[in-house]
Amino acid sequence: MGDRQPRYSMEEFARRGNDIYERDIQSKVEKVAAGKIVAIDIETREYEIGDDTLHATDQRYARLSNAQVWCVRVGQPGVYRIGHHARGATA
Repeated sequence: MGDRQPRYSMEEFARRGNDIYERDIQSKVEKVAAGKIVAIDIETREYEIGDDTLHATDQRYARLSNAQVWCVRVGQPGVYRIGHHARGATA
């Protein structure tokens, strides 16, 4: 298991995560995954879709154990959280 400690500030997570979601992912998922969670690795730009944060992040960590995961709920105006933790901010 890799180091799952955040390597970026909350602001940098938000900036990167939102940018990746808006530019690369949103148009692909908004019609087919409304209300689901997208777990985005802000370093690789790879993502997983799940019914909830735990499911989506578990899938992402299964592929890369030290991923820097930012979660977004599809169809919502802001970010949801970083990784599994309830720590995070809505924006």
